Amino acid sequence: MLKFGVAGGPEAFYIENKHSYQMPSYLNKIGLDAYEYQCSRSVKVSDDIINKIREEASKYNVQLSVHAPYYISLSTQDEEKQINTIKYITDTMIVAKKMGADRIVVHAGALLGLDREYAVESACKLLKRALDEADKLGVTGVTVCPETMGKINQLGDSKEIIQMCKVDKRLIPTIDFGHLYSRSIGKLNSYSLWKQELQMYIDELGYERMKNFHAHFSHMIYTEKGGEKCHVKFEDEGYGPDFSQVCRAILDLKLEPRIICESAGTQDVDAKIMKKIYLEMKGKNNE
Repeated sequence: MLKFGVAGGPEAFYIENKHSYQMPSYLNKIGLDAYEYQCSRSVKVSDDIINKIREEASKYNVQLSVHAPYYISLSTQDEEKQINTIKYITDTMIVAKKMGADRIVVHAGALLGLDREYAVESACKLLKRALDEADKLGVTGVTVCPETMGKINQLGDSKEIIQMCKVDKRLIPTIDFGHLYSRSIGKLNSYSLWKQELQMYIDELGYERMKNFHAHFSHMIYTEKGGEKCHVKFEDEGYGPDFSQVCRAILDLKLEPRIICESAGTQDVDAKIMKKIYLEMKGKNNE
């Protein structure tokens, strides 16, 4: 079974709730089962909040992930920034472990004027250093998930993320379908192309690592030159990618990812729409 959930707090959540630890109860009530806690600005989370989220997620059977800070730059050549990036990753892993989350999402960052191949090599080396540091700290059981990025001048197309994941078997990709759609300038939006894209990951990383890969999904606005511009809501008509095409490819390849919705304020509503599409398609496949 696919798992569906939200990143951060949807607008509707705050009508009756105030605290992040209330999210698992809210998600369970509306039929969702995954929550990505956002450490996008800082990894400072109190033990009280961490413990409450862990307890509530366990109570309501909600799978947890944590998004690491946006400040991470895997290709930086500056030693101080490299040390900071490693600390952002390990600090997020520590929070995730305490919280009961099994994976963290990591942005690769900008190219910083570097040749793409050299930038990927630098990112791989820094990821290895981060994992080595996590081992020294005794942080186990937390998977690091490098994310495909939406802007063309960012590090993180599918081939680059695959190369990063080959650094260590504990790494699995975060495939952001909206980001890949944006950096393809809307071309990556059919069943056949999504199946081809996902099959590439399976061929390179193996089915077992890919079976439960991490995923982000939202409709996107992009520009012809830059790629990703912003996230929108499903109710905003005329934007892609088309989840039904993605879902069909996932089902045909027998994959069971955790899909986190990143729509602009309607993560919960749109995640439920995706789950409905999935269940209908799954039912037809089993007929």
